[in-house]
Amino acid sequence: MTLQKMYRTYEQICLDKLKEIGNSSGAEWSMAMGYSSPNGLIKVIKRIQKTMPDKLKVENEKKPRRYEAI
Repeated sequence: MTLQKMYRTYEQICLDKLKEIGNSSGAEWSMAMGYSSPNGLIKVIKRIQKTMPDKLKVENEKKPRRYEAI
């Protein structure tokens, strides 16, 4: 019996954390990931929206935006 390693990208790790904390703003999500700045995940959020738009739901297009993992 062999074990297969499952590799996850940082974007997938961030989406898992968002799913764990629920509907939140970018600042709340950033603090949950361990960043001291509320803008720590801005580039990661943009990458997720570009590469995996079906996995991230954005509630408001204007600030304050609320994000939810699908």
